[in-house]
Amino acid sequence: MKRIGLLSSILLCSLLFAQNDKTKILTEILDKIKENYIDEKVFKSLDSLFQSEIKSGQLSSSLNEKDFAENLTQKLRAATKDKHFFVKYLANYSPQKNINEKEQEKQNNFSNSLENFGFEKVERLKGNIGYINYKGFAELKSSKKALEAAMNFVENTNSLIIDLRENGGADNAMLVEFCSYFFDKNINLYTTYFRNSGKTVKNRIQSNVAGKKYLNKNIYILTSPKTFSAGEALAYFLQERKLAKVIGEKTGGAANPVDPYYIQNKYLLLVPDGKITSTYSGKNWEHIGIIPDKIVSQENALKTAYLLALQEIINHKAKTELSENDIRNLIIKLNQ
Repeated sequence: MKRIGLLSSILLCSLLFAQNDKTKILTEILDKIKENYIDEKVFKSLDSLFQSEIKSGQLSSSLNEKDFAENLTQKLRAATKDKHFFVKYLANYSPQKNINEKEQEKQNNFSNSLENFGFEKVERLKGNIGYINYKGFAELKSSKKALEAAMNFVENTNSLIIDLRENGGADNAMLVEFCSYFFDKNINLYTTYFRNSGKTVKNRIQSNVAGKKYLNKNIYILTSPKTFSAGEALAYFLQERKLAKVIGEKTGGAANPVDPYYIQNKYLLLVPDGKITSTYSGKNWEHIGIIPDKIVSQENALKTAYLLALQEIINHKAKTELSENDIRNLIIKLNQ
């Protein structure tokens, strides 16, 4: 009986220690959000919610760090309606010290190269239609050459399909670079206001890009609920300026850019600390998502875009490697 009592005491102490540890972590997370989150008004209600949960111990009662992080992510997103909030438990994480910029760039380059810098597939479909399956915006310096190669490959196509159905976003500089391939003028595309610094940054289209620009041609962008952040931005900016038609399903609705924070070297916290504003519409897609020009299931988005591109060839009597009769037969075959 004494042994059982001793084990119970040890377990109780462990539970209390774990709860106190998570309470400290939660408090630090809330401090970071308070300092940096873009919407100060929303934070007040968020703070009230979590302070009550800290006192009750409801949120920090679990011993499982992964579940704690996932639960916190869900609560942050539910309370703010901001899908960019994210908390992840970092198992066996140790911060890298004294790593220079060149070494960091080398590591990023290698890591991104394992996924071909987000370019899953680049090809020419029958009828001289370009197709780029792009899954994520890797860091600009390391992925610029892959973008150049992709755009040079589709240079001579009659129209272009950009598949963003699985694109989760990421690097802002790469987003601006990609957008620059579709504009012939150096314009301020959008601004980003950062609450923590009070600064507003202009995001300008690049007049000169390494590859060939894709101008005055039909562009179709495929979307799904998984299309997120910078993936949404590419669709949004080309759609609003009538440079592309969006085909598929409504996107996730996450426009606010984030910064990462490491909490006691145990958790990664992403806090939305900025607000994007289009210089064309004065708006963004936060909480709304991108509404496609043609709404179809994500599974049928590619076929739908391909059919539209082929029909445009017939409508404008554009020259391809196929005859008009061949294209009509291809359309019939796709519709079967």
